[in-house]
Amino acid sequence: MGQKKDLTGSEKSKTVRYLAEGCSSLKIAKLLKRDHRTIKRFIQNSQQGRKKRVDKPRRKITAHELRKVKRAAAKMPLATSLAIFQSCNITGVPKSTRCAILRDMAKVRKAERRPPLNKTHKLKRQDWAKKYLKTDFSKVLWTDEMRVSLDGPDGWARGWIGKGQRAPVRLRRQQGGGGVLVWAGIIKDELVGPFRVEDGVELNSQSYCQFLEDTFFKQWYRKKSASFKKNMMFMQDNAPSHASKYSTAWLARKGIKEEKLMTWPPRPPDLNPIENLWSIITCEIYKEGKRYTSLNRVWEAVVAAARNVDGEQIKTLTESMDGRLLSVLAKKGGYCWVF
Repeated sequence: MGQKKDLTGSEKSKTVRYLAEGCSSLKIAKLLKRDHRTIKRFIQNSQQGRKKRVDKPRRKITAHELRKVKRAAAKMPLATSLAIFQSCNITGVPKSTRCAILRDMAKVRKAERRPPLNKTHKLKRQDWAKKYLKTDFSKVLWTDEMRVSLDGPDGWARGWIGKGQRAPVRLRRQQGGGGVLVWAGIIKDELVGPFRVEDGVELNSQSYCQFLEDTFFKQWYRKKSASFKKNMMFMQDNAPSHASKYSTAWLARKGIKEEKLMTWPPRPPDLNPIENLWSIITCEIYKEGKRYTSLNRVWEAVVAAARNVDGEQIKTLTESMDGRLLSVLAKKGGYCWVF
């Protein structure tokens, strides 16, 4: 009968049953063939129960200081408790006290992923949905750019680590390692691209139009029939390089103008189905915390992931537009879903 650290679940159940029958701790130890001290320790711990937390007295903060902290917390969302108190010139307050004070007036939350919509945004989104409600979206080319980095969208990864195993090391790169800007489009069940923007090129109006000329127009658009070009509608977001007078005039010279160039409402990420394509590609190239050693490698991964996206997946995205517009109208211009 050697002393062990703790009783097994079965032994604990038997101990409780024997106690209910009126057995002493010594008799229970003999029945279970366990050390008497182990049995007594279990009984004592069970009787004591969980100790209540005793709140230590906080350091006294004056009402004036409390008002300053409240104003600072409102002006500095997502700031640490230390930064808030320092901005009020209140020093020497322990972290536990700072958090306890802030807990009475604020709540720890994550930053919102979606930009807020004001009344004007919602009205314009409703007008846009009404305008294109009867559009044949199988003839709309949805385009967008995405930047991919060597380590993933946010430079870190997390996941389950087995007991006894160490988490893999993820060192930060000097200067961040850079990234690759990718442009692509989808129409009906077809993927256009992806095309890589040359490293170091900043997309202004001139470089954006030159990029479209060298990739989209020469490698894809020129191969299409005249009837296709006549019916196709071109969509691009409201980025400055897209919506400038220079780019609009340049596209008009290419025959993409007036009704063939889709207008775009404010705050529109949930309305562009290609955003979902980027999510599919991003999940594929960074699965299992994968990282890359060069920009060429991450570009090759993007191309491979794009090739694995079949026509049915793309068709599902483009055919979702009717539902998105109806959802925007039903929500009076609000977001059609979380993105």
